[in-house]
Amino acid sequence: MKEIKPIKRRKLSPKLAKIMEYVYVIIGAFIIAVAFNVLLLPNHVASGGVSGISTIINYLTGWTPAYIQWAFNIPLFFAGVFFLGYQFGIKTFVGTMIMPLFVYVTSDWTVWTNQPLVAALFGGVLVGMGLGIVFRGKASTGGTDVIAQILHKFTNLSLGICVALIDGFVVIAAMFVFDIESGLYALIGLFATSKTIDLVQVGLNQSKTVLIISEKQDEIRQAILFKIDRGITRLSAKGGYTEDEKQILLCVIAQSEFSRLKEVIKEIDPNAFVVVMSASEVMGEGFNI
Repeated sequence: MKEIKPIKRRKLSPKLAKIMEYVYVIIGAFIIAVAFNVLLLPNHVASGGVSGISTIINYLTGWTPAYIQWAFNIPLFFAGVFFLGYQFGIKTFVGTMIMPLFVYVTSDWTVWTNQPLVAALFGGVLVGMGLGIVFRGKASTGGTDVIAQILHKFTNLSLGICVALIDGFVVIAAMFVFDIESGLYALIGLFATSKTIDLVQVGLNQSKTVLIISEKQDEIRQAILFKIDRGITRLSAKGGYTEDEKQILLCVIAQSEFSRLKEVIKEIDPNAFVVVMSASEVMGEGFNI
């Protein structure tokens, strides 16, 4: 059996790692700003957050979106520091300040499309990509996320519900200011953003967690160890009906290995009981996440 060795990575020095976190914040903020100016703003897609609010106010008053975002972000940041304390560090302040700056710098960039649906989809994807990169830098761009966290702290509502309420308020406001269709496009943008954030955070290399109950578990265990070259764990269990002592085999494999695993199990025990679950993130020996 080929030995599975841990994937060794060169660790960055603490100083360089800290610099890279700031680089992530800057790159992510720039991507969000570009998406805002070339896709979302010109198509009136107000998909939540301070950027969505600035889209609405810009339409009503003609004020520069970057100034509107600064006007909201700065007091919200200090409110976050006051109510939430340590959760708001200097990187979040950088994100709060630099994103409106990039919005201002890229404000005269050519609009990429005049189709609202295309703008909502691709704008949402780019915003999600930018936010995901900012989150990798262990920061945020501030804005209405601060309000959501404050509501979460002082109410019994979950953070997800607080975020949804605030973004929902922005979307409803867009429906009144623009039209219902614009609000629906904003919802599409929000959905695309949330899915893209997950993709950036977790990646494409999803794995499978497999639970196996079989009368021939020793043969299956040997096959997984030597044919598929994956580790396996035995879990003690008891039958709910028979109360017989049993053992469950637990194995985490790459998605590309799943078909081979099914073949191996069927060859040894066609009556094996197998439960398969997605493992969105796996860290450890033999996995590169």
